[in-house]
Amino acid sequence: MTTSSNPIPPTRPLPLRLRIAAHTGRGQLDGGWWPQSRDLAVELADLVDHLPRDLSRIVRTVFSPPDWDPAPRRIPVARGYVKVGSFPHDDTHLVLLKTADHAVLRVLVVPPGMSPDQGDEALLAAATPGYAHTTACLLDTVSEHPDVDPDDHWTDGGAARLGPHPAVPSSRTGT
Repeated sequence: MTTSSNPIPPTRPLPLRLRIAAHTGRGQLDGGWWPQSRDLAVELADLVDHLPRDLSRIVRTVFSPPDWDPAPRRIPVARGYVKVGSFPHDDTHLVLLKTADHAVLRVLVVPPGMSPDQGDEALLAAATPGYAHTTACLLDTVSEHPDVDPDDHWTDGGAARLGPHPAVPSSRTGT
């Protein structure tokens, strides 16, 4: 039997897609989290292990079941375990993160399948101070808007919208 002398290269970890408000506890949401998958055990461990240092350690999580595949009651993380629970009929797209200092962060869960433009927009809105709409409203709003397509076309350089004295036409061409 022969073995390869070339080690398998380590996989490059994906970035944590998380945006937390500068001042938590002041609005409907404290931020947004855009996991890479629906596997709560993997995603929550990544979140807990890579949470910004200025936030306290996460000790318990309550999640919205429609966002996740079935999950264990405790999830191993770098510094032990995090207790996990859910509300049976919760459809809020929230994850509540209870910290060691007894704070509770209300974090929007952005569906993993959202496009980059939609996901980024949802994270920004969730971390914006004073955002007062529900999580469902936020996700519906960003889902309704199509992505910005850099290859969209202008048949006339956009001049028709500018009136009789158009600016220099765009160099973009239609397809």
